[in-house]
Amino acid sequence: MNDLHPMAGQFGMIFEQDVPIQMSDGNVLRCNVFRPDAEGRFPVVMAQGIYAKDLHFEDGYKPQWDQLVSIYPDLCRDGSTGRYLRWETTDPERWVPDGFIVIQVDSRGSGKSPGYLDPRSPREMVDYYEAIEWAGQQPWSNGRVGLLGISYLGVTQWRVATLQPPHLAAICPWEGFVDYYRDSTHHGGILSSGFAARWWPKQCVTVQHGNPDCPYRDRLTGDRVNGPTTLGESQLADNRTDYPADILRHNLHDAWWRERTPDLSRIKVPILSAGNWGSPAMHLRGNVEGFMGAASRDKWLSLHVGKHWGSFYLPEYIALQKRFFGHFLRGDDNGWDREPRVRMVVRDPRGNGSRVADRFPPAEARPVRYHLDATTKTLSTGIPGNAGQVSYAARGPGVSFSTAPFETDTEFCGFVRAHLWVASSTRDMDIFATLRIFDPAGDEIMIEGSHEAVTPVSRGWLRVSQRKLDPERSTDWRPFHAHDEVQKLEPGQPYEVDVEIWPTSMVFPKGSRMVLTLMGEDFQFPDLPGRFLHDHPEDRGGEDFAGTCTILTGGPHHSCLVMPEVPAG
Repeated sequence: MNDLHPMAGQFGMIFEQDVPIQMSDGNVLRCNVFRPDAEGRFPVVMAQGIYAKDLHFEDGYKPQWDQLVSIYPDLCRDGSTGRYLRWETTDPERWVPDGFIVIQVDSRGSGKSPGYLDPRSPREMVDYYEAIEWAGQQPWSNGRVGLLGISYLGVTQWRVATLQPPHLAAICPWEGFVDYYRDSTHHGGILSSGFAARWWPKQCVTVQHGNPDCPYRDRLTGDRVNGPTTLGESQLADNRTDYPADILRHNLHDAWWRERTPDLSRIKVPILSAGNWGSPAMHLRGNVEGFMGAASRDKWLSLHVGKHWGSFYLPEYIALQKRFFGHFLRGDDNGWDREPRVRMVVRDPRGNGSRVADRFPPAEARPVRYHLDATTKTLSTGIPGNAGQVSYAARGPGVSFSTAPFETDTEFCGFVRAHLWVASSTRDMDIFATLRIFDPAGDEIMIEGSHEAVTPVSRGWLRVSQRKLDPERSTDWRPFHAHDEVQKLEPGQPYEVDVEIWPTSMVFPKGSRMVLTLMGEDFQFPDLPGRFLHDHPEDRGGEDFAGTCTILTGGPHHSCLVMPEVPAG
């Protein structure tokens, strides 16, 4: 299909559908190309993913679509018809008129690209490398390719950038994790099974190449979005990995994870990394980690709020993306090189603010220790006078420690660490640490979540048998766990552990209180079930995770919460 579309703006748009890209092993991927209707060479903005390039956003993700339209009523007006909007990829109609080429590629085994479906595998990254090089050498390309997309289409950017394709010139991973194990599937070593159980069959297998039961049709052609090929059930199974079984099988951070996780020291291209404060279980830690760890000289971090599928499409963020790519893909003198390296929304229950910095955490943040007192169940900057301990059932509501009401507005921004002394009646213990905020009346403030309806301030996790730290990567701000061996506990014996609580930004207004809740299972708000749950029976079944957990404080056991306080003024 090759259509010409007149559009508002400097350029009209040529749409070429199902363009073949030959891979080095003989397989052929299919892509859609949207390019200006003009002679010349233009920069390329690309995404490669497994969600079917011809599946309209609304058809595949109706609830999210309705929320997006409610946030942005002009989504399909004011410069775009919306006919090419796809899940987690950019809208070509908002880019091509400004002189960009947009390319969307079906990954191997998905949509209209045949082959073995294996998400984020080394072979998929080789394919991505070769697709970038193909795009960079087409007659309509200026030879500079940028990558742009959300979530899966952000995650793979970090990984393919480590292969250093010669024509790759910049990446913009939007809410996309870096560390496949720690950021996504095994929080603190605990299997996060809730998301994978839904994601794999609904978003991946449904649009697998050749699946005759795919219910989705291309709005433009009426054909199945995963192509005309029809495969039998056994053929489909042979043509894909068993993703849930893969992550269950690899419970420690082994070679399988390492080959799917980027070596950030190999990333040299310019980066605009965008994370969401409201995603303390998927798309936050990685965007911060990627920004800090990449070897790129030119790198920026943007931390926003709102729904996972929302900010990416809003005009202010599209303008940000265009300025970044305009500068690095075609040399626009648009002032991007003078942008602050870090731009953050500052969350405040009374109305959000903003902050810019040249690093993360901001240089002015300082660690403040709030000591746990088991006797009074309080958090205080003063060390408890006496030793104490408090126990709770691993399958129960846990225990909460609260500050006194803050005497002044208090802002925190950066990494959070819970340094705890713990004991278990069994040979293991899972710690679910939840940071919460309560208003002066004693009511909990629930914050809009990225994927979930609401979230607490932040979350952290640790399987105590995987408490071993990586000393080279751990810092005073943040523990980094090796997750390379299991060290079972001696029942009743105290152990000193550090729990990584994901980075956060929050202003606690005068009179509000900060609460740390420690549990042996997922914290969930009443009548609001969580989405990122850790309840797989093969990972958390058995008596090891059904005992009594104990927190020790004071005396020789200085349990504390280390918070990144930003001084007033």
